[in-house]
Parts: sequence; structure tokens; C-alpha cells
Amino acid sequence: MVRSVGVEEELLLVDATSGEPRALATAVLAAARRESDDRDEVFEAELHRQQVEFATRPQTDMSELAREIDRCRAEASRHAERHGATVAALGTSPLPVSPSLGFDERHRWLEEHFGLTTQEQLTCGCHVHVSVESDEEGVAVLDRVRPWLAVLLALSANSPFWQGQDSGYSSYRNRVWGRWPSAGPVEVFGSADRYHEQVQDMINTGTLLDEGMIYFDARLSHTYPTVEIRVADVCLDSSTTVLVATLVRALVETAARQWQAGLPPPRHRVELLRLASWRAARSGLEGQLLHPLTMRGAPAETVVRALFDHAREALEDSGDLVPAQDALAELLKKGTGARAQRELLARTGNLRDMVTECARRTCGEVRPAAEK
Repeated sequence: MVRSVGVEEELLLVDATSGEPRALATAVLAAARRESDDRDEVFEAELHRQQVEFATRPQTDMSELAREIDRCRAEASRHAERHGATVAALGTSPLPVSPSLGFDERHRWLEEHFGLTTQEQLTCGCHVHVSVESDEEGVAVLDRVRPWLAVLLALSANSPFWQGQDSGYSSYRNRVWGRWPSAGPVEVFGSADRYHEQVQDMINTGTLLDEGMIYFDARLSHTYPTVEIRVADVCLDSSTTVLVATLVRALVETAARQWQAGLPPPRHRVELLRLASWRAARSGLEGQLLHPLTMRGAPAETVVRALFDHAREALEDSGDLVPAQDALAELLKKGTGARAQRELLARTGNLRDMVTECARRTCGEVRPAAEK
């Protein structure tokens, strides 16, 4: 049976003309709710009012998932257009911004307890949910996908700019997100009981508000019967989102099969996993990554193809191998969202025009060369 997949994407709300982030989440969400019933509500508020999130329904067919992502992006853009804005699938705001927190009690608690860390978290990620049969299977998956998560970050890297400057990173969002005390890679858990015990121990410290603040790169969802892979930037092109979701499902299925066969998880220490994440955030697909099997440097393309080899059987069984290979070839040719942003800046000459062009690209609108 093919596992179902759902995707959550966080999008920046930006002025349609200037590209500057705008605190319009309340208005955009109100417009979305007027057009939907409770069962069809896909949009949610996020930490800051300059962003909005949507969640797809679970899908087993990646073509259906792709259509739903495109539909949700287009709907978010349409609701924002009523207020002179649009949405941009960017991991961070390239333009300087003073983020505005949401109004609810949870957001205020975060601001009170985490100060500037909360204020600076105007970042947009992509979370992929994949169905699992039980918490025991889910934790077995978490233990076995750990070394591969940094590769997914490299594929999705889409946040090179921060407060008007080039950060020197491909995913600066990852570096900002890592300021939360519960974020990042973790050690092997070994069992569902140990996972839940560690989560409860963390909450019992009083440092975290609740289970929703368990910001591991991959975790058991506390809402759905899924594992939730949280390491990726939101992707500029929806085709990259689908590729990441495809690879996540294949990694989950591969890990579950390894567990069922009695194969132990890799025992890479969390210190090495943190280095792998840093390397992926720094260079994306433009330089070297740490190879998940050896934890030694290797060309990014070599490492990505190692992921495909690792998950090949699962990709073949789901019918995803050829589409994923085609999507990867296109991504390696054109580069990540981080590369696209830098190339757009070089062509347009300013961040404002670059952001508005990325907003058009978010919904699949790419202007002909003569108009650029």
C-alpha cells in the first residue's frame, strides 16, 4: 500500500509592487474563510502577520499533490491581491523587515519567553507529512532517516538573503530556525516509549510551552498519524516541493522496510548531523555536502544521487522513480531557489524587482525573456 503524503507550505505576504513584506495575514485568512466551509479550510495563521500557511489534503498520487499545491498557492495569491499584495515562496524576506507577531496568546508567550529569537523568526519552511502505521514504526523511521535530512535541506535551499543583505548561505532560514532550543537533529530514540519520554522531559523543564514546540528536524506529528519532516525551506518552484515530498515518502518507506527487516539505524552522532546541516545550509547544491553514509565531504550531485540509490526500490514501487529523476535533472540544471534569487538580483539590479519576480514564479508565472 502506497503511503499518503501531505505538505504544509509557509508563504510570505508581500506588496505586489514593492515586494516589501506586509502584515496582512488576518485579512487574507478572513477572505479565505468567507469562501470555504470548515471542512475545506486549508489556510492558517503563522507566527508573524507577514506570512500565511496552507496544508494540502493527504494524497497518494504525486500528480494530485502537485495540482493541490499549485491551487493553494494561487488561492493565497488571489486573496492577497484584494489588498494590493501577493505571496512569495521565499524562505526569508530579502528586503529589510520589522516582523509583526500574531495576536493570539501563544505568540505573546513566545515573545515573552524567547525575546529577539521570536521576533526574528519570519521564516518560511516546507513540512512534509507521511503516513505511518504506528508510533513504533514512526520512531523507527525517524531513527533511520536522520543522515538524509541535510540532503533534503540542500535540495530545497531558498533563503540566501536576510535583512537586505546576502547572507552567504543558501538556506539562512535554517540558521535562524536553529536558534530555537528544541530545533535541529537528534540522537537515535530506539523506541516510541523513549521518544515520548524525551518529549515529555523537554516539556517538563518549563522551557517549552507544549508538544507543538518540539522543533526537531523530523518528529512524530502530534496531530496526525504521520512522521513530519520539517527540515526544508519553502521551495520557490512547486515542482521542487513535489520532488522533496516524493523523496521524503521514499525515505520513510525505505526506513520502515529496514526496520521490518531488523536492520539497525545508522549511529552517526548528532554533532556530525549538525555539521551536515550547516554544510547543506551554507552551499545548497553549489558545493560539497557530507555524504550520509560516510559523513565525509563529497560533491553535492554525488550525495543527491546516493539518496536516490538508497531509496530506489521504494521510488520504483510507488511509480515515482522516473518523474523524480526528471525533476532532479531539471533542478540540477537550473539550480535551487537560492541560486535563482541571486541570478534574478544580478539581472534586475535590486531586491524589490527580484522579490516581485519571485512572487510571479511562486504561482508559475514566468515572464517571457523579451519582457525581462
